[in-house]
Amino acid sequence: MSEAVATEAPAAPATAAVKGLKKNGKQWHDNKSAFRPRANQTSFEKRTAERKALAAVKAKEKELKDEKAAAKQQQVDRIREKRAAKEEKERFQKMEEKMHKKRVERLKRREKRNAMLKS
Repeated sequence: MSEAVATEAPAAPATAAVKGLKKNGKQWHDNKSAFRPRANQTSFEKRTAERKALAAVKAKEKELKDEKAAAKQQQVDRIREKRAAKEEKERFQKMEEKMHKKRVERLKRREKRNAMLKS
């Protein structure tokens, strides 16, 4: 007899898990859960911690972005300086074809002095 009682006990919870039909007959609708408006809210401390973490991530991203932009700008400046030097060299070569080399050197020195005074 004690064995028969032990075998019937596990069968009872299985039948309790099955839900009955809806009273209004609309079984294709999902069953509604209880309305709990505070269920998805987080504490103030947790929200502030998340905001601090997000601010730190954004600051790091901005720093990396600024470094990348600075490196790009340095590359652009190097290219500009190189092109300007090349153009100046070509200009002086054309001048040397027309006039004496010593006069061209004097003009170079004078232009360098004027550039230094302007800056």
